Amino acid sequence: MHEMSLAEGIRRIVDQAADRPDVTRVTRVRLEIGRFAGVEKRALAFAWEVVMRGSKAEGAALEMLDLPGLALCYDCGKTVEIHDRLDPCPLCGGGRLMPEAGDEMRIKDLEVI
Repeated sequence: MHEMSLAEGIRRIVDQAADRPDVTRVTRVRLEIGRFAGVEKRALAFAWEVVMRGSKAEGAALEMLDLPGLALCYDCGKTVEIHDRLDPCPLCGGGRLMPEAGDEMRIKDLEVI
């Protein structure tokens, strides 16, 4: 399961960030996920619960924030939001688009106590 390795990577980052004497527990992790990142959110939520056991983030809420897919249209020169990689430009109908955003997945922030 791809999402299990993603959750393990997130744990490494969270553990490193929470490895301070003034942090007793991580209560929330906000994760930004691009439209084209290929992440199955339900599977990631399940993996999160399993992987975080025994860490300062055990029981922490995982909040997944959706990021749009963006592409530069070479026909009209505008950056546009697209829902699928093969969509035409919603402004001019052109088909020459270069994806610029939507593949990313990153931790936006942590809530700790």
